[in-house]
Amino acid sequence: MNHETRLHLAAHPFVYPLMRLLARLGPVVRVPGLGVVVNDAATARAVLMDERFRKDGPGSPGDLWTPILGPSVLLNMEGEGHLALRRKLMPLFTTAYVSALVADVLRRPLEELSARLEHGETVDLVDAMRVMAGAVICRVIGLGEVSEARARELFDDGERVVSMVSLRSRRLSDRQAVVARRTLDRIGDIAQAAYESGDESTLMGRMREQGLSAAEARGAAGAFFLTGTETVATFVPRLIALLHDHRTEAGDLDQVIEEAMRITTPTPVMLRSVDSAARVGAVAVRPGDRVLIVTHNCARSYGPFDPSLKHPPELRRLWFGAGPHFCIGYPLALAEIRAVASVVLSHRVRVVRRSAARGVLIPTYEHLWIEAT
Repeated sequence: MNHETRLHLAAHPFVYPLMRLLARLGPVVRVPGLGVVVNDAATARAVLMDERFRKDGPGSPGDLWTPILGPSVLLNMEGEGHLALRRKLMPLFTTAYVSALVADVLRRPLEELSARLEHGETVDLVDAMRVMAGAVICRVIGLGEVSEARARELFDDGERVVSMVSLRSRRLSDRQAVVARRTLDRIGDIAQAAYESGDESTLMGRMREQGLSAAEARGAAGAFFLTGTETVATFVPRLIALLHDHRTEAGDLDQVIEEAMRITTPTPVMLRSVDSAARVGAVAVRPGDRVLIVTHNCARSYGPFDPSLKHPPELRRLWFGAGPHFCIGYPLALAEIRAVASVVLSHRVRVVRRSAARGVLIPTYEHLWIEAT
């Protein structure tokens, strides 16, 4: 059993074997009590591009996040309102802007990480990534420069909320909703204060300048907080472990990152609600049906980790969505990943020990200890 499989089993000991079993049943299969399951990349992309499959209906992400974040946070929107909010946010996530933001926030942490590796220390990359991802999200929501303790605290808060969700979740319990709302209200207060200050050197200030309302900026900060920390913090250790386990040089870093994304699939499952009669592959669906796109199955059907693999169009970055719902924070995530991976890989590191995390939504390492060779 390889280490990636161990991570999935540690995170989802019952659901993961079921998910992999469903992959053997065909590209699309209706599972009573679960929904219509999609295991094929081309079909998945067609569903994501079709307005009849929505994020705001029964069994969709809206059921999870609308009670917590409100109705207008991209994660749970469709139609003209979604497109209008997306147009306002898009200029804030240009490659140039997010690269500069990441370089500024991570300059000192990366210098310290590089020095530790240079001096022969054994470094827990998971812990280092939690701090760095927390520092970036602190800057995004308007906190400015923060201490390592504050960055770690913010990351822990986000992880606590995300870990309430499992691959089987349809909505949060009342108790979970109270905890999540309390956490995200604190994030919203920070973001709103930065928004009201109007400082255009901050992302929240730029949201105000772009014409977003305080409520929209507040909701966006909550959405970025939930999605922008876990993806990066969990991915970089898995990327380094994949290269170590396959005895592979980084080579073209961007291509290696894309292939590692395929294997790790940051979003292992995507949900949609059927709005009107349609077909998903050969399966007829009705309004109210739930569609589960098992992104992990779609991606893993292309074989084991192979940085030379050219991703076909139907697969390309599927784990970040497609069309009008493609992840708006992708440039920020990629900038963080590139920045950290470049420094770590410059030291030709090896993994010396590791342990898998349990009770998490996105499979990851609890610890991944590395040292320079």
